[in-house]
Amino acid sequence: MKRKRKLALIVNTVMIIMAVMWLLPMLWMFMASVDPSANVFTKLPSGITMQNFASVLKSHTNQMSFLNSLFLSFGVAILVIICSGLAGYALSRYEMKYKKSFLMTVLFMSSLPGTVLIVPVYRMFVTLKLNDSLGGIILFMAATTLPYSLWMMKNFMDSVPLYLEEAASVDGAGTWQRIRRIVVPLMIPGTFCVAIQAFIGAWGNFMVPFILLKSAGKYPAAVTMYQYIGMWDISYGELTAFSILYAVPVLFLYVLGQNYMSKGFSMSGAGKG
Repeated sequence: MKRKRKLALIVNTVMIIMAVMWLLPMLWMFMASVDPSANVFTKLPSGITMQNFASVLKSHTNQMSFLNSLFLSFGVAILVIICSGLAGYALSRYEMKYKKSFLMTVLFMSSLPGTVLIVPVYRMFVTLKLNDSLGGIILFMAATTLPYSLWMMKNFMDSVPLYLEEAASVDGAGTWQRIRRIVVPLMIPGTFCVAIQAFIGAWGNFMVPFILLKSAGKYPAAVTMYQYIGMWDISYGELTAFSILYAVPVLFLYVLGQNYMSKGFSMSGAGKG
């Protein structure tokens, strides 16, 4: 019992230390966002002001950057849902000779870091004249998000009972009717989970738009945020206010979909078929 108590004490101490290490930067960010004289040090605000938030929200550049981020993120999420949904249905419902090998290859592709791909992708974008194009960024982000999303969607699809489709087929329903009336309604939790994962991945992506976009008016919020970091000075108040506003959509989606997120990490359907 004493050994277990010591182990529990060590574990709890480590967790508390980690929590404090995570909370201190968050505390500094919130205090700096309302501090008229914010700096790099964690301190109580000399006064409470909302001017930092007002300055960020009134900026036309910031407004456009948030709209660009929403356009990119929703575009990626919609494209990923459509492609992974159709591919996941085929992989879940039809027998294929090399299905398992294909799924393992897709899983391996999802582990490749973006830095490995960005140089040849930049060359491809220049050749295809897609550089400085939000549409091109959506295609690339969707392609890099698709492998893991396909795994998630396929596993969700495996959980949909096949006998429901068979019954509908006996009643004369075609493939598209079965998908629209049976699979899609039952797949709403899984689809929502995949959409959140794709949206968050695109929302927080800095490297891809920074390298592939040249026009400042097309930059998403992840890139525009760095306008507050100058060569000799940093606007800590406005930077932290921007960061808080930038985190709001992600936090909202996380709270909205927290009941579904853990369901997307099961690999139980990989060995089927």
